[in-house]
Parts: sequence; C-alpha cells; structure tokens
Amino acid sequence: MFLTISTSGTAATPATDLGYLLHKNPGNAQTFSTSHGTAHVFYPEAEVERCTAALLLEVDPIALIRRGKGKGRGGAPDAALGQYVNDRPYAASSLLAVALSAVFSTALRGVCKARPERAAAPLPLRVEVPAVAAKGGPDLVRALFAPLGWDVIAEPVALDAEFPDWGDSRYIRLVLESEKLTLAEALRHLYVLLPVLDDAKHYWVAPDEVDKLLRAGEGWLPGHPEHRLITNRYLSRRWSLTRQAMERLELVRLAETDDSEVEDIDNAVEAESEAEPRPTPLAVQRREAILTGLRESGAARVLDLGCGEGHLVRELLRDVRFTEITGVDVSARALAIAARRLGLDRMGERQASRVRLLQGSLTYTDKRLGGYDAAVLSEVIEHLDLPRLPALEYAVFGAARPRTVLVTTPNVEYNVRWESLPAGHVRHGDHRFEWTREEFRAWAAEVAGRYGYTVEFRPVGPDDPEVGPPTQMALFHRDTTEQDKKEAKAA
Repeated sequence: MFLTISTSGTAATPATDLGYLLHKNPGNAQTFSTSHGTAHVFYPEAEVERCTAALLLEVDPIALIRRGKGKGRGGAPDAALGQYVNDRPYAASSLLAVALSAVFSTALRGVCKARPERAAAPLPLRVEVPAVAAKGGPDLVRALFAPLGWDVIAEPVALDAEFPDWGDSRYIRLVLESEKLTLAEALRHLYVLLPVLDDAKHYWVAPDEVDKLLRAGEGWLPGHPEHRLITNRYLSRRWSLTRQAMERLELVRLAETDDSEVEDIDNAVEAESEAEPRPTPLAVQRREAILTGLRESGAARVLDLGCGEGHLVRELLRDVRFTEITGVDVSARALAIAARRLGLDRMGERQASRVRLLQGSLTYTDKRLGGYDAAVLSEVIEHLDLPRLPALEYAVFGAARPRTVLVTTPNVEYNVRWESLPAGHVRHGDHRFEWTREEFRAWAAEVAGRYGYTVEFRPVGPDDPEVGPPTQMALFHRDTTEQDKKEAKAA
C-alpha cells in the first residue's frame, strides 16, 4: 500500500516544513512496526519549492492470518482462500488508515512545537493513492471528499489494460488537492474515509471505535452530507454502535445550532430518557424467552440453527451453563459478520473452545449436528418455501434429534397491530409465509407426533387478548419412553 502527501512552498515558507509537521526528518528513511506489517516513511523529493512524503505499508500476511487465528480476513470463516489471494498488500484500506494513525499520530492531532503557525494554517496539499478499494466507485469518492474542500480526481483502474472490454475494477486511482485545509484535517479525512471507501475493516470493531470516529471527525463529520453513510460503514454496519454515534453527532449539531455546550443538551436528553423508558425490543424479548426455555431444559450443548449474525450465540456464551454452542447458517456472509460480532479473532482459548460456526443448509441431514441437547430455530421456518419444510423437519427432528427443540415464528394475526405494516403484507420481504396461532399449533403437533416429541406453546411479547402475541414459540421435548425401553432391553 502506498500514499504520498505533497506540498509546495517559498523561501519564506519552505515546503520542507512538511517534515516538521509530520515529525519525520526528510533526510532519513524511517521504518515502523505496525500490527499488520512494516511501515516505511521516506521523501522522494524535499526541496524548498516542493516536498513529498511517502508512506509505504508492507503487509505481513502471516501476521494478519495469526491475528485472525487462521480463519481468513478478519477472522471470517468463509475466507480461507483469502489468506492466499487478496488485495491487502496493494490496495489502500483500513490497514493503511491504522498505519497512518500510528506513524503520524502527533500530526493527526495538529501538534507541532517547532512550527505551530504552519500546523494551524492551511497548506497547498496534494495526496495521491495509486490504488484504493472503492465500493461505490468514483461518484462515491467525490461525494465523500468534495464537501470537505478537496478537488477530487478518481480514475477507475481497469481490470486489465490489455483487455478494455473487461471493464473497470473496484479500485480507483485517487488524487486529492486543496489549499483550504491544514495537514491535520487532511490526515483525519484519510483516516476515516479510507476504510469507509473499502467498506471493510481488518480488525474487530469494538465500542471504542465510536470515540475514534468522533475524535477524527470533529469539526467536519457532523455537517457532512454523507455523515450517515460514513458512520455506518466506518462502524462495519454494527447497528448499535452506529445508533450511538449518530445520537452523539446529533447532539453536536444541536449544540452548534443553539450555541451551547454538548453536555447541557446531553443531560437534557438523559433526563427525558429516564422519564420515558424505551420498551424492550421484541428481538430481545425473543432471545430472553429462548434462553429461559433452554435453561429449563437443562441443556448444555446447544445448536442455533439459522444463527444469522450471531445475536443468540453471543447471549449463550455469556452463560457458563452452556458448554458447547454451535451456530449454523447457509449464508457465509452472515457467519463472517457473526465471527466479527463475537470477536473470535481475539477470544481467549477457553472461551473459543465453547463456540464454533458452521456453514450448512438446514434442509439437508448433517452428521455434525447429532448428539446435541437442544436446538433453536428462531425466526427460521418462515424463510423456507412450504414444500421444503418437510426436509427441514426431518433434518432436525428425524436425523439430528436433540432432546429439546425451540421454534419461534411470527404470529400473522398480530400484524394488524403494526401501524407501519401495510394490510396483507408480511413482516419481512423474505418471509414465504406467516402462520396464525392455529396453523402453527397444528404444524407443531403434527411434527411432534411424527418424530416422537411432545410440544408446549408459549407467547413471546405482549399477549394481546384479541390477536395474541407478536411471536409464538413451541418447545418440543423428545419422548424418551421408547428409548428407555430399548436401552432396558439391550441391558
């Protein structure tokens, strides 16, 4: 990965002052160790009229794999091939942003004791990055940088210059020019927007990323027309962190509008929140109901079938009574997100031994799923076409045969209580069906009878006297009578 920062000057204000501002001597080539490789800083030119500083990052692929515990990019379980074939050594991404922050940390803060007046003043700047991964193309690049005072050149890089018919790649050559910005402002723009363009991070996005974003975005992010997209991408689409960041950005905008302090507005918001507590989201109530059912069953080894992004797996990990937790999903992307949410790449060995993520279809029998105490199908069955439902029934109840199976699904009768849901519409565009309480009970009773289970039903969420609860749950318990007879006869 390669990036250059250039400036021009005169005898009174020499361009070589760039070395003072970056705290890197133009006369020396310097090397720095980063978490993912080695960064080199050197100056291809250092004259009074023009000075250019270059940052070259050599990514160590072995170190990157080790940090991900051998599971590919970012610890994703679907990216084993990515360990060998990837763009990490070449295209600017979050790795370069991390190196930028590590190598030029003082410059990012705008601190320069030797040249304080230059640090505080705008400079004629030119930034060049030969290859940037840009999900959204040149238009998005201009939409991100132009409002900040940059003149933007974003040239798509062809997949192969000898075969123009193949079209352009997802990479661009980026050139930024401005005379309105300080060096610190320019570095903060790059630090935030490089990973936003790549739309990925090569490390676990923890809650402290919100603070990093707001620090680097101070003075420009709250008023940026694309602040919502920037926040969402920078925080890897983690909705809880994005919501937290957006709330804090809104406080900054309100404070600027009212010419007041953020703390004063923040206190007012807290007081209002205490007076009017928010209701518990249905998804949280659903997980609590599932955990209650699992604890009552005495299960220790649990399958989360259709685990999605790992919300339930994360809750199960917090309870030590669940000694083995396996999440299964057909979507490799969902499993990659789950791995990041769970922090598999930074999890201790003992904790990591309790959890694993598997890719697989729930409509096929899978020997890996046998022998578990309990299985959960939470908001899963309604995503299947009805003709495929018997295959799932056999794979779970007939082949895997856990002692306990918990199934949750929407109650279509409750849909009339959703003011935002048009009449006759299902709750999610991917739902193939949504059952009434009677339909769900009939299906569950038939499955229980066919495979030797008993079943009980519980409401999840407020149980409306007219239309029932928003979510309905069935708890299947395997009838062990026949199994006990077989074991007694064998003895």
